[in-house]
Amino acid sequence: MKKEKKPPFINSYTKAYEDIAFLKSDAARSVRLQLELLKPEVVLHQAGIKEGIVCFGSARIRPEKESLKRIADIKKQIKKEPKKAALKHRLAEAEGLLKLAKYYDYAREFTALAVKKGKNRFAIVTGGGPGIMEAANRGAFENGGKSIGFNITLPMEQFPNKYITKGLAFLFHYFAIRKMHLVMRSKAVVVFPGGYGTFDEMFEILTLVQTGKKSQIPIILVGKEFWNDIFKIHKVAEYGVISKEDQFQVVETPHEAWDIIAKCYKIK
Repeated sequence: MKKEKKPPFINSYTKAYEDIAFLKSDAARSVRLQLELLKPEVVLHQAGIKEGIVCFGSARIRPEKESLKRIADIKKQIKKEPKKAALKHRLAEAEGLLKLAKYYDYAREFTALAVKKGKNRFAIVTGGGPGIMEAANRGAFENGGKSIGFNITLPMEQFPNKYITKGLAFLFHYFAIRKMHLVMRSKAVVVFPGGYGTFDEMFEILTLVQTGKKSQIPIILVGKEFWNDIFKIHKVAEYGVISKEDQFQVVETPHEAWDIIAKCYKIK
């Protein structure tokens, strides 16, 4: 029988705010939620961050060169172990990701445009990890823009990418609080191809806008082939469960995405 995990020892004579065991206890969860909301708020206020463009997308998408190398490495392994089914699955995944490799470059190009043409009005905000998040942070960082990363602890360690502005990399435990910060200052959301995490973030923002919890902002999906394969939102509207105005815009290029944002905020 599995032993029950004992709660941490809480010393009654330690000041509450100095008692780490207490702060990590189930009883103090509400306090931890408040602290996760408050700390980034204080730091971002001190840094003068008021408006951001949020970029979502898969952590798995890498530049074409890296994607090709990964495929070559897996093929070498398959030659050594031809009967190993897991390797064939990995190869299929790697080949699928190669089709999306251009979006790493697109994300990097888009944020470079946003920083330069937006004259640093908007900070670029991502989940702070690898893949599309890295590319979006990179485009801003390389062009002198403010580059923010909201990272999160995961079972498989996710480290912040190196293109986040010093002092603007944050680490969260709670997805809900992290998503609040992703939304709070967002003046536009640009979504590149991704998986469950990307879909979750995208649909939460669509729901917040639909229900009036978030003001109307441009929500742009980059990658026509991918998104048209994955979602047929017009069909959902035909059934009447959403309205036409609840939908997002799908574009192909970074320039198209930026033009929508520039038009919305009257940026020449």
